[in-house]
Amino acid sequence: MVSRSVQEICCLMGQPVAGNPTQYVMEQCFARAGLDWRFLTLEVAADDLADAIGGMRAMGFRGAALTTTHKLAVVSLVDELSRAARLIGRVNLINRQDNKLVGENTDGKGLLASLSGIAPAEGKRAVVLGAGGAARAVAIELALAGAAKITVVNRTESRGQELVEVLGGECGIEAELVVLAGSYAVPDKIDLVVNATPVGLFNPDARVPIDAASLRAGTIVADLVYNPPRTWLLGEAKERGCTTLDGLTMLSNQAMIGFKMWTGVEADAEVMRESLEEFLGL
Repeated sequence: MVSRSVQEICCLMGQPVAGNPTQYVMEQCFARAGLDWRFLTLEVAADDLADAIGGMRAMGFRGAALTTTHKLAVVSLVDELSRAARLIGRVNLINRQDNKLVGENTDGKGLLASLSGIAPAEGKRAVVLGAGGAARAVAIELALAGAAKITVVNRTESRGQELVEVLGGECGIEAELVVLAGSYAVPDKIDLVVNATPVGLFNPDARVPIDAASLRAGTIVADLVYNPPRTWLLGEAKERGCTTLDGLTMLSNQAMIGFKMWTGVEADAEVMRESLEEFLGL
């Protein structure tokens, strides 16, 4: 590694940099922890990603965050993958360990962190809405944490079936696909419902395709949408006596996990949450 007094993390983005809160919250937490670290936000075209990773190696960056457009392509550019990242098939965080760049995926870890304060994922029967990158990360993290069964609810059969096969195969848990047509009624004996679709982002009135009347008291209902923190789904769940987990808390937990991976230091949870709220204008 190149010797330097200031440690650096970079965010390799495939879209304009203005809407990314990660730099702001990480810099705030570096300062609170007394770390002389910097977080640089860089816009990198898809064709230049391999060169950017090479530059990261050569210049001694301690790690990197990656936005959606690069999460798949970077898989073949790192030296190793964590088990979760391999199963998910996407990398959103790179951590330098000695001279190796290790690809990780923290997209579902924020949910597990939020769950840990309520009940462990082990033995839970979960419903995951969606089968995209976020849903895949959530479902696989739940499986690796010992969930008993996962039902994937998705409009596209092929994409949903692919995820179910990974869950039932390499993860070795009971999994099933429900192809969505209309509103989904949550069955009895479900412990956890997760909206891992973008429905509700920036729109508190947007309705996830769930029959709200089927939500029962005691069920844990989580929504990955972080803005607004209180979505239509969480409002309906709260009214029916469910325990709710909002996306902003999960995003904050996810950022804290990345901070610890890079620095070895626990981030200040209050600073992380307040910085996110301030950046997002909440």
